[in-house]
Amino acid sequence: MPQLTTHVLDATSGLPAAGVGLALSLAGEVIATGETDADGRAGLGPEVLEPGEYALRFETGEHFAAAGVETFYPHVTVAFTVADQRHLHVPILLSPFAYSTYRGS
Repeated sequence: MPQLTTHVLDATSGLPAAGVGLALSLAGEVIATGETDADGRAGLGPEVLEPGEYALRFETGEHFAAAGVETFYPHVTVAFTVADQRHLHVPILLSPFAYSTYRGS
């Protein structure tokens, strides 16, 4: 299982956001890609992330375009620091004109 997981919920529909494209980067270089499953969840990257500064990009514009919904954010990028080997969960709550994130468990 990857050390990093995510979950995307679409606040406008109240449903998981399936099929959202994801890209994980380290020092500006993409190291893994994927997309959320039918439950809006995904595991991404290697089993162990080395310490460093990462960015997780969510292709939110594609998600809303597929639903015929205008959005302000073509993508959302969440930057975070990996300091140790514990599991990381980086979820987002998404709407066309806002998003929020937190360090999940």
